[in-house]
Amino acid sequence: MCGIVAAVGRRNIVGVLLEGLRKLEYRGYDSAGVAVLNGNGLVRVRSAGRVADLTAETEKQQLSGDTGIAHTRWATHGAPCERNAHPHISNGLAVVHNGIIENHEALRSELKAAGYEFTSDTDTEVIAHLVHQNLANAPDLVTAVRRACTRLIGAYAIGVIQQDNPHTTIVAREGSPLVLGLADDANYAASDTAALLQVTRRMVHLENGDVAVLTPDRISITRQDGTPVSREETESQLSADAVELGPYAHYMQKEIFEQPGAIINTLDMLGSTQTVQAGWFGAQAEDIFKNIDRILILACGTSYHAGLTARYWLEGLAKLPTTVEVASEYRYRDSVPDPRTLVIAISQSGETADTLAALKHAQDLGMPHALAICNVPESAIIRACPLRFLTHAGPEIGVASTKAFTTQLAALYVLTLVLAKVKASISADKLSSLVSDLRHLPSAITSVLALEPQLKDWAQQFADKHHALFLGRGVHYPIALEGALKLKEITYIHAEAYAAGELKHGPLALVDKDMPVVSVAPNDALLEKLKSNLQEVKARGGELFVLADSNTGFKSEDGVHVITVPDHAGSLSPIVHTVPLQLLSYHTALAKGTDVDKPRNLAKSVTVE
Repeated sequence: MCGIVAAVGRRNIVGVLLEGLRKLEYRGYDSAGVAVLNGNGLVRVRSAGRVADLTAETEKQQLSGDTGIAHTRWATHGAPCERNAHPHISNGLAVVHNGIIENHEALRSELKAAGYEFTSDTDTEVIAHLVHQNLANAPDLVTAVRRACTRLIGAYAIGVIQQDNPHTTIVAREGSPLVLGLADDANYAASDTAALLQVTRRMVHLENGDVAVLTPDRISITRQDGTPVSREETESQLSADAVELGPYAHYMQKEIFEQPGAIINTLDMLGSTQTVQAGWFGAQAEDIFKNIDRILILACGTSYHAGLTARYWLEGLAKLPTTVEVASEYRYRDSVPDPRTLVIAISQSGETADTLAALKHAQDLGMPHALAICNVPESAIIRACPLRFLTHAGPEIGVASTKAFTTQLAALYVLTLVLAKVKASISADKLSSLVSDLRHLPSAITSVLALEPQLKDWAQQFADKHHALFLGRGVHYPIALEGALKLKEITYIHAEAYAAGELKHGPLALVDKDMPVVSVAPNDALLEKLKSNLQEVKARGGELFVLADSNTGFKSEDGVHVITVPDHAGSLSPIVHTVPLQLLSYHTALAKGTDVDKPRNLAKSVTVE
């Protein structure tokens, strides 16, 4: 949600700012803007629509400057239009902002009473005027920014430039991510490392409450009270090419087909061993794992579905009672803590606001044993947990999560095996067999990707539908939930998922010839019960689309469409059956002509409530 890029150097940095915005497009946005300092003072260009539109306008105006800030906006306060696009200006001072200022209405009233005029409906314009107001009694711009930050309630990452302060950019964060990029003749800041790889690999991640001053030659970081602090410099290992499309038409397609390699990278620690090690999760992991009695999983969206799937594994193999909570709900619940609980926070970006807040809530309640499962090494959620497991999926640009989800599942399965070993809930032979299954997972997914032509055919039958129903039982019910989410995210078809046993309790009323019903039907202990459920659909004229194993006995006939998944993957079957549902959604979106990578109203990284 929203993206910030800032740069200060001794040459024209407009190209760097615009390329940075292009790298942040995946986060979701509806308008874009840039402001720079040059010989003409402070110059701003804004545009509703895409970064390409903004770029065209800057070229038309021959915009140049050696100090600047840029922004992609995902509308929260105020409609998506040029008037509400960032940067916002107050008397020669420009501000960009990612986040939500919860007390903006009170501040707006106060500033209006002081004589400030507002030209937008955004909460961000409040910050610009507030910084300017503080300049009257502050010795310098950074002090004014610090004082303004102490008045803000909510989440923010901000960038500030002022025409009276050339070669200087001020940035600050509280709740929203911000990373600095260091170079020999310039310094940079952005919401995401990907925006800065074009110019540097040297990164410094700011902490909540940090304020940084950037000049071409140096950076300095303080807390909001002015206390100097130092933050570790790291070298990004991310490939700049990793966020390019290559031969693929869309990022979602690319990321679906990257899944075998992403899982190989995630499971790299297995090597040639036939067992698992608690130490993969951190130096303290074995001692913590020995002393926990239950699991609490906190997540949102697709990551929540990963948690729901893992609950079946954790209870079935590790014999640990497991609760899975929607993070945005749990953070406001006065729940009963158990200090012998392992809290697992799952987030692709590691910056999901609700998951971070729910994690802090659990820790504040007295549950200190926390484990992060995340795809971004330097993220806030990694820093907040004593234990962690990185999924190594590589950058995921498409808004609809694919490879991040399957690698989260792989990581959660490894965790299950480690806990089962520590708790001695399975035999050594059983553990060895399950590790062997893990090794075959990438090849199983490769086989499923070969089903793409059949899923294209299915997609043609979904393209003109307005509703769809997804069914699963047991550990495959969360996969049905994920399949429905994918379809609604990128095709805008209203899709719901149910445990198949719940059909008679309401959803069966929806079934008719215009309601496609997708079922995940592996050959497991619940297969015969699932078949009975599907007969109920068929008897009422419903159109069935069944993902089945080769030995389940399903056959294509009138009103029943069957795709056979090559191999039954045992307890890893949920991961294998996820991939066809991703391909179905992708090709349905293509058939409908929707924006696959940037679906309407959605953002990739949800860094606000």
